[in-house]
Amino acid sequence: MNDVVLLTGAGQIGMAIARRIGHGKKIVIGDKNIQNAENISKIMTEAGFDTEIKECDISSRDSIKSLIDFAQKFGEIAYFINAAGVSPSQAPIETILKVDLYGTAVLLEEVGKVIKEGGVGVTISSQSGHRMKQLGAEIDEQLATTPTEELLDLEVLQPENIDDTLHAYQLAKRCNVKRVMYEACRWGEKGARINSISPGIIVTPLAIDEFNGPRGNFYKNMFANCPSGRPGTADEVANVAELLMSDKGAFITGSDFLADGGATASFFYGKLRPE
Repeated sequence: MNDVVLLTGAGQIGMAIARRIGHGKKIVIGDKNIQNAENISKIMTEAGFDTEIKECDISSRDSIKSLIDFAQKFGEIAYFINAAGVSPSQAPIETILKVDLYGTAVLLEEVGKVIKEGGVGVTISSQSGHRMKQLGAEIDEQLATTPTEELLDLEVLQPENIDDTLHAYQLAKRCNVKRVMYEACRWGEKGARINSISPGIIVTPLAIDEFNGPRGNFYKNMFANCPSGRPGTADEVANVAELLMSDKGAFITGSDFLADGGATASFFYGKLRPE
């Protein structure tokens, strides 16, 4: 049986990463919107990849476990790519926390239980988690180590403590980074590795939603005034993932890689610095 690549989130970034590492392997694609999974599967199949699809809602532990069970029919899960999530313009606060924060934490936990010896995973976080103020060591530890079923009960994640959907998204992505650090210690018991990538503005259908949403001018200003002067592409995120998921990244685990064209640097020290 082949090694399995498990991909959650049937979008441009996930597909770009899967194309880098998926040749000769079974690629299982899970997405809440099965049409999205079918579209990505068709593109990859016509490019010579071996794919299967299954509906999966990452806000549900049962749905995640069902996807994992399905993937294991084809072999051991040796590679894990999580590119699932919703953006601040796509969903209310509660959904962002349930999907981007809780869902990612459950995925890291459940995949970590079955990842092949020496396997490797990457989850897509966001520059947003780097732009918010520091939360302090106590809250960081809570986000990292709280049992997954208790995460959404944390005081910092209660609706009255969250300003808007962007703030919820920032909290979710900060949690992703801390959770990766925590889970890397568990994955390491199998010689497996897990890292996160925090992209900036990447041109995808999700980003186009943002460009046309209530914060469109904010995002356009961000990439116009960051050092790179442009948004990124899914393949540029895949360049980072390819390093992390290859033998060349064998000493890298529990880390987050910021790939945002310098937007975060500019937010703190450049043209994007708040007045």
